[in-house]
Amino acid sequence: MVLGLDTCLNACSVAVLDGETVLAYASEAMARGHQERLAPMAKAVMADAGLPFSKLQRIGATVGPGSFTGLRVGVAFAKGLASALGVPAVGVGSLEALAAEAPGLVAAVIDARRDQLYLQVFDDGHALMAPDVLPVGTAAARLAELAMGRALTLVGSGAPLMAEAAPGAHILTPEGCDARAVARLAAARPPAPIRPLYLRAPDAKLPGGIDPWS
Repeated sequence: MVLGLDTCLNACSVAVLDGETVLAYASEAMARGHQERLAPMAKAVMADAGLPFSKLQRIGATVGPGSFTGLRVGVAFAKGLASALGVPAVGVGSLEALAAEAPGLVAAVIDARRDQLYLQVFDDGHALMAPDVLPVGTAAARLAELAMGRALTLVGSGAPLMAEAAPGAHILTPEGCDARAVARLAAARPPAPIRPLYLRAPDAKLPGGIDPWS
Protein backbone atom coordinates (compact mmCIF):
# COMPACT_ATOMS: atom_id res chain seq x y z
CA MET A 1 0.00 0.00 0.00
CA VAL A 2 1.77 3.14 -1.24
CA LEU A 3 0.88 6.83 -1.00
CA GLY A 4 2.28 8.90 -3.88
CA LEU A 5 2.73 12.68 -3.66
CA ASP A 6 3.75 15.42 -6.08
CA THR A 7 4.16 19.12 -5.26
CA CYS A 8 7.18 19.96 -7.44
CA LEU A 9 5.52 21.74 -10.34
CA ASN A 10 2.21 23.50 -11.07
CA ALA A 11 -0.08 20.94 -9.45
CA CYS A 12 -0.69 19.13 -6.20
CA SER A 13 -1.28 15.42 -6.79
CA VAL A 14 -1.95 12.54 -4.38
CA ALA A 15 -2.70 8.86 -5.02
CA VAL A 16 -2.90 5.66 -3.02
CA LEU A 17 -2.17 2.33 -4.70
CA ASP A 18 -2.50 -1.27 -3.63
CA GLY A 19 0.05 -2.93 -5.90
CA GLU A 20 -0.94 -1.79 -9.40
CA THR A 21 -4.52 -0.98 -8.36
CA VAL A 22 -5.32 2.71 -7.92
CA LEU A 23 -7.56 2.99 -4.89
CA ALA A 24 -7.97 6.78 -4.99
CA TYR A 25 -6.42 9.75 -6.79
CA ALA A 26 -6.75 13.54 -6.78
CA SER A 27 -4.94 16.35 -8.55
CA GLU A 28 -5.37 20.11 -8.57
CA ALA A 29 -3.55 22.61 -10.77
CA MET A 30 -1.83 25.32 -8.70
CA ALA A 31 1.30 27.42 -8.98
CA ARG A 32 1.24 28.18 -5.23
CA GLY A 33 -0.53 26.89 -2.16
CA HIS A 34 0.81 23.32 -2.06
CA GLN A 35 1.54 23.63 1.65
CA GLU A 36 -2.11 24.43 2.43
CA ARG A 37 -3.62 21.79 0.14
CA LEU A 38 -1.34 18.75 0.47
CA ALA A 39 -2.41 17.45 3.90
CA PRO A 40 -6.18 17.92 3.32
CA MET A 41 -5.87 16.31 -0.10
CA ALA A 42 -3.97 13.33 1.33
CA LYS A 43 -6.62 12.94 4.03
CA ALA A 44 -9.41 13.06 1.43
CA VAL A 45 -7.68 10.53 -0.85
CA MET A 46 -7.20 8.09 2.02
CA ALA A 47 -10.87 8.53 2.96
CA ASP A 48 -11.91 7.89 -0.65
CA ALA A 49 -9.83 4.70 -0.58
CA GLY A 50 -11.52 3.68 2.67
CA LEU A 51 -8.17 3.29 4.43
CA PRO A 52 -6.62 4.64 7.62
CA PHE A 53 -3.11 6.03 7.27
CA SER A 54 -1.88 3.13 9.42
CA LYS A 55 -2.43 0.78 6.47
CA LEU A 56 0.23 2.53 4.38
CA GLN A 57 3.49 0.63 3.87
CA ARG A 58 5.44 3.27 1.96
CA ILE A 59 5.33 6.98 1.04
CA GLY A 60 6.66 8.17 -2.32
CA ALA A 61 7.24 11.83 -3.15
CA THR A 62 8.77 13.78 -6.00
CA VAL A 63 12.04 15.43 -4.95
CA GLY A 64 12.72 17.72 -7.91
CA PRO A 65 13.88 19.41 -9.95
CA GLY A 66 11.10 21.93 -9.78
CA SER A 67 9.84 24.69 -7.50
CA PHE A 68 12.15 25.07 -4.51
CA THR A 69 9.22 25.76 -2.19
CA GLY A 70 6.92 23.13 -3.66
CA LEU A 71 9.37 20.25 -3.61
CA ARG A 72 10.34 20.98 0.00
CA VAL A 73 6.65 20.89 0.99
CA GLY A 74 6.29 17.40 -0.48
CA VAL A 75 9.56 16.08 0.91
CA ALA A 76 8.87 17.44 4.41
CA PHE A 77 5.33 16.01 4.43
CA ALA A 78 6.52 12.61 3.20
CA LYS A 79 9.31 12.43 5.78
CA GLY A 80 7.06 13.51 8.62
CA LEU A 81 4.26 11.11 7.72
CA ALA A 82 6.67 8.22 7.14
CA SER A 83 8.33 8.85 10.50
CA ALA A 84 4.98 8.95 12.30
CA LEU A 85 3.85 5.70 10.66
CA GLY A 86 7.22 3.93 10.90
CA VAL A 87 7.35 3.25 7.15
CA PRO A 88 9.92 4.17 4.45
CA ALA A 89 9.76 7.43 2.50
CA VAL A 90 11.11 7.10 -1.03
CA GLY A 91 12.14 9.94 -3.35
CA VAL A 92 11.25 9.97 -7.06
CA GLY A 93 12.73 12.45 -9.53
CA SER A 94 10.14 14.71 -11.13
CA LEU A 95 11.70 14.16 -14.57
CA GLU A 96 11.45 10.40 -14.10
CA ALA A 97 7.83 10.71 -13.00
CA LEU A 98 6.99 12.88 -16.03
CA ALA A 99 8.66 10.37 -18.36
CA ALA A 100 6.36 7.65 -17.02
CA GLU A 101 3.56 9.39 -18.96
CA ALA A 102 4.58 7.61 -22.18
CA PRO A 103 6.37 4.47 -23.43
CA GLY A 104 9.40 4.32 -25.71
CA LEU A 105 11.88 7.16 -26.06
CA VAL A 106 10.79 10.02 -23.81
CA ALA A 107 12.46 13.34 -23.01
CA ALA A 108 11.19 14.91 -19.79
CA VAL A 109 11.72 18.67 -20.05
CA ILE A 110 10.87 21.29 -17.43
CA ASP A 111 11.15 25.01 -18.13
CA ALA A 112 13.74 26.21 -15.60
CA ARG A 113 13.44 29.81 -16.84
CA ARG A 114 16.43 32.06 -17.54
CA ASP A 115 16.71 30.33 -20.96
CA GLN A 116 17.44 27.01 -19.25
CA LEU A 117 15.74 23.61 -19.15
CA TYR A 118 15.78 20.68 -16.77
CA LEU A 119 16.26 17.64 -19.01
CA GLN A 120 16.42 13.86 -18.69
CA VAL A 121 15.90 11.30 -21.46
CA PHE A 122 14.53 7.79 -20.97
CA ASP A 123 14.14 4.75 -23.20
CA ASP A 124 11.31 2.53 -21.93
CA GLY A 125 11.92 3.80 -18.41
CA HIS A 126 15.72 3.41 -18.50
CA ALA A 127 17.58 6.69 -18.02
CA LEU A 128 19.95 7.58 -20.87
CA MET A 129 21.41 10.52 -18.94
CA ALA A 130 21.41 11.97 -15.46
CA PRO A 131 19.00 14.84 -14.77
CA ASP A 132 20.64 18.10 -15.78
CA VAL A 133 19.99 21.82 -16.15
CA LEU A 134 21.11 23.13 -19.54
CA PRO A 135 20.79 26.17 -21.78
CA VAL A 136 18.03 25.60 -24.34
CA GLY A 137 20.49 25.24 -27.23
CA THR A 138 22.66 22.75 -25.36
CA ALA A 139 19.59 20.75 -24.34
CA ALA A 140 18.48 20.60 -27.98
CA ALA A 141 21.89 19.30 -29.04
CA ARG A 142 21.92 16.68 -26.25
CA LEU A 143 18.44 15.55 -27.24
CA ALA A 144 19.36 15.22 -30.92
CA GLU A 145 22.41 13.17 -29.95
CA LEU A 146 20.39 10.74 -27.82
CA ALA A 147 17.31 10.50 -30.03
CA MET A 148 19.22 9.77 -33.27
CA GLY A 149 16.10 10.32 -35.36
CA ARG A 150 13.88 7.90 -33.42
CA ALA A 151 10.22 8.54 -32.63
CA LEU A 152 10.13 10.68 -29.49
CA THR A 153 7.73 11.98 -26.86
CA LEU A 154 8.46 15.31 -25.20
CA VAL A 155 6.73 15.76 -21.84
CA GLY A 156 6.74 18.66 -19.41
CA SER A 157 6.43 22.43 -19.33
CA GLY A 158 9.60 22.79 -21.41
CA ALA A 159 8.44 20.44 -24.16
CA PRO A 160 7.20 23.20 -26.52
CA LEU A 161 10.64 24.86 -26.28
CA MET A 162 12.20 21.68 -27.69
CA ALA A 163 9.66 21.05 -30.43
CA GLU A 164 11.81 22.67 -33.13
CA ALA A 165 14.74 20.42 -32.18
CA ALA A 166 12.57 17.30 -32.46
CA PRO A 167 10.25 17.64 -35.49
CA GLY A 168 7.33 15.24 -35.34
CA ALA A 169 7.71 14.55 -31.62
CA HIS A 170 4.57 13.89 -29.61
CA ILE A 171 4.22 16.69 -27.05
CA LEU A 172 2.59 16.38 -23.61
CA THR A 173 2.37 19.31 -21.18
CA PRO A 174 0.84 18.14 -17.87
CA GLU A 175 0.68 20.69 -15.06
CA GLY A 176 2.61 18.36 -12.76
CA CYS A 177 3.66 14.78 -12.16
CA ASP A 178 1.03 12.07 -11.82
CA ALA A 179 1.02 10.83 -8.21
CA ARG A 180 -0.06 7.39 -9.47
CA ALA A 181 3.21 7.12 -11.40
CA VAL A 182 5.10 8.41 -8.36
CA ALA A 183 3.58 5.67 -6.20
CA ARG A 184 4.43 2.96 -8.76
CA LEU A 185 8.02 4.13 -9.08
CA ALA A 186 8.43 4.43 -5.32
CA ALA A 187 7.11 0.90 -4.79
CA ALA A 188 9.66 -0.55 -7.22
CA ARG A 189 12.87 0.72 -5.58
CA PRO A 190 14.66 0.04 -2.31
CA PRO A 191 14.19 2.61 0.44
CA ALA A 192 16.87 5.32 0.68
CA PRO A 193 17.10 8.64 2.52
CA ILE A 194 14.74 11.11 0.87
CA ARG A 195 16.16 14.54 0.09
CA PRO A 196 15.47 17.33 -2.41
CA LEU A 197 17.22 17.24 -5.78
CA TYR A 198 18.58 20.69 -6.62
CA LEU A 199 20.21 21.16 -10.01
CA ARG A 200 20.56 24.91 -9.68
CA ALA A 201 21.19 27.30 -6.81
CA PRO A 202 18.05 29.04 -5.50
CA ASP A 203 17.24 32.64 -6.34
CA ALA A 204 16.54 33.45 -2.67
CA LYS A 205 19.40 34.94 -0.67
CA LEU A 206 19.64 35.92 2.96
CA PRO A 207 20.72 39.47 3.88
CA GLY A 208 24.32 40.00 2.86
CA GLY A 209 24.01 37.56 -0.06
CA ILE A 210 24.28 34.42 2.09
CA ASP A 211 23.01 31.30 0.33
CA PRO A 212 20.23 29.81 2.56
CA TRP A 213 20.93 26.29 1.27
CA SER A 214 24.71 26.29 1.76
